[in-house]
Amino acid sequence: MSNEDITLTAGDATVRVAPENGGRVSGLRVGSLELLRQGDRYGCFPMVPWCGRIREGRFLDGGTARQMPLNSPPHAIHGTARDGAWNVARVADNEAVITYDLVEPWPHHGRVTQVVTLTEDSLTLTMSVEARDDSFPAQIGWHPWFNRTLAGEDGAVGADVVLDFKPAWQEERGDDHLPTGNRIAPGPGPWDDCFGMPDGVDVALTWPGQLELKVTSREEWVVVYDEQAEAVCVEPQTGPPNGLNTLPRLVTPLEPLEATTTWSWRRL
Repeated sequence: MSNEDITLTAGDATVRVAPENGGRVSGLRVGSLELLRQGDRYGCFPMVPWCGRIREGRFLDGGTARQMPLNSPPHAIHGTARDGAWNVARVADNEAVITYDLVEPWPHHGRVTQVVTLTEDSLTLTMSVEARDDSFPAQIGWHPWFNRTLAGEDGAVGADVVLDFKPAWQEERGDDHLPTGNRIAPGPGPWDDCFGMPDGVDVALTWPGQLELKVTSREEWVVVYDEQAEAVCVEPQTGPPNGLNTLPRLVTPLEPLEATTTWSWRRL
């Protein structure tokens, strides 16, 4: 099946998926409102087989020390799948299934599957990692770049997005931008920080007078990044940054790792 960009529609919602560009969701339009920042690096890309930074690119894989390329020196960041071309497995009017086979520099054989499902008022992303022959630690997450402001039909730009969420804790961030291992009371932004939500991720983004969007997931970890003028990021994931070292999730040939996030919206 062709790996060209995919467009899904439901009601007045349109989502674009770019398999060749790291399997990312390259756009999400509700009516005239484009919610995701545009550009080859943006949209919403999958973070797999790890999320955020790995300290100095090194992690223990059983008893073996592994070294990943330092693509954000002095660390390795956001996995490898966003840098590769994905394959299209199936496309329907409102659903697409794409896959990615893990390759070097990742040391294990495995397959990542992402299902993109659109309804009139929601987008659901489900991702799984399957081990081919041996077990390995992994993480799953998504890195959406939501536009800070939305342009209406008349071209007028609305007010800045407002974030609302109630985490149980914030991971203390060290000078190296990685969690220190201490949990602290959630502090004010701006953020490039990981938060714990043990009842599941639940973050509301409101563009006043235009649209409210909720990012939810059964997972309990979310990174919020809002230090750029153009966009804000709300990133559900299966573990914290540096989690391959501190909180690894084991993928085995019998037990894949799977996670889901849903974005639901309503017009204001």
